[in-house]
Amino acid sequence: MTSLVRATGTPTMKRLPLALAALVALGLSSALPAVAQEPQHEGDSGTVHYPIRKPEQLTWTFAGFFGHFDPAQLQRGFQVYREVCANCHSMKLVAFRALGQEGGPHFGDAEVKALAAEYQITDGPDASGDMFERPGRPSDYLPSPFPNDQAAAAANGGAVPPDLSLMAKARGVGRGVLWGLLDFFTQYQEGGPDYIHALLTGYSEPPEGVEVPEGANYNPYFNAGPALAMPPPLSDGQVTYADGTPGTVDQYARDVSAFLMWVAEPHLVERKRMGFQVVIFLIVFAGLMYVTKKKVWAAVPH
Repeated sequence: MTSLVRATGTPTMKRLPLALAALVALGLSSALPAVAQEPQHEGDSGTVHYPIRKPEQLTWTFAGFFGHFDPAQLQRGFQVYREVCANCHSMKLVAFRALGQEGGPHFGDAEVKALAAEYQITDGPDASGDMFERPGRPSDYLPSPFPNDQAAAAANGGAVPPDLSLMAKARGVGRGVLWGLLDFFTQYQEGGPDYIHALLTGYSEPPEGVEVPEGANYNPYFNAGPALAMPPPLSDGQVTYADGTPGTVDQYARDVSAFLMWVAEPHLVERKRMGFQVVIFLIVFAGLMYVTKKKVWAAVPH
């Protein structure tokens, strides 16, 4: 190893600790800010690394140590999900009553009951052993747009649209080792919303030389290929907000991304608050232990 290091003319690397050298080797290429970039190829195999472009890191109210969800934005995001996304995607892990949760969309009790009653829920069996339909209750979960996966696949070209309950935590783009270490201290957890926003707003015409299969749609932010089966779901003016917020694709994407983040981690704010309190306790406790140690051992020669 010594002769190899000397032969390459980089003797300073020999003095680096092994862990630091590994971090530099693994993380240097990903330590640059996430910006648009061309597809990367690996060796002579021609393998393309997706996404072609990395999502832009946006500003969210729930970011950082003291972040919080904006109830008005979550209500708008739920409206986008209900009027657009719910036509294909389910959200099976969310109960209507959760929409009234403080720190979340925080709809009023009457609003939650009225909203749930607008849905027909399959229940039963009744006394005759038959299933029946009834208006929804706050304790019910948001119903799927399809009765089963087979029906969902038949209506969507053979593919079952994924459930969105945990989508904001399940999707994201790797940031590399160095960014990962930095994220631990900055509490960056918005990779999912950043990715969802980029995907929803990133549809475009394929560049010259890129072939897109029939029925697919080019999107350089998609993390599994250059195109996906889902057509652009949003368009300007598609959803009318009651609070007068402009109805643009960017605004829709931001609102629904924030809503999906809350759905995936509804106790995010409480967790951050508890973590901050624990850190403060540990700092104070460490200080008290240090002072106690100095007092107890002050008269003992060292």
